[in-house]
Amino acid sequence: MAWGPRERAGAFRHWLRGSLSLVHLHVLTVLEADGPLAMSKLADALDVSVASATGIVDRMELRGLVERHHQPDDRRVILVHPTDAGDSVFRDLAMERRKHLAGLLDRMTDAELESFLTGLRAMRRVRTEAMSEANGHPAGRGRTS
Repeated sequence: MAWGPRERAGAFRHWLRGSLSLVHLHVLTVLEADGPLAMSKLADALDVSVASATGIVDRMELRGLVERHHQPDDRRVILVHPTDAGDSVFRDLAMERRKHLAGLLDRMTDAELESFLTGLRAMRRVRTEAMSEANGHPAGRGRTS
C-alpha cells in the first residue's frame, strides 16, 4: 500500500496525538538504531549543531523521553539514552499499526486472505534472495515457469 505524504503526516498526527514532534521521533529512531550516543554524535546523526541537539534533548528530557548519563569510562562524555517512555513510542506505534491492519484484514474474505498470505510469503522469499545476493551469495530458487 502506497503511503503518500498526506497519509503519513495524518497517521503520525493521529498516532502521536501531538505529544511528539517529528524531530523527537527522529532522535528516538537514531537512539534505537545506534544505542546511547554522545551529544556530538547525536548532533552529527541529526545533521544539526551541538547547540541545536542540546536544545532538542533538553525539551525531550522535560517530556521524559530521554535522559543523560555520564559515560562510565570517561565522565566528561555525556550519553543520551531513551527512557522507558521514549522506548514505548515505537511499541505504541506498532500496536496502533497492528490494530489498524487487523481492522483491514477483518474486512477481507477467506479467499482474499489466502491470496494475501501467498503474496507475503513470496515477498519474504524474494527479499531473502535479494539480501543474499547483496551479500555476495548466489541467488535462491527464483521464479519457476
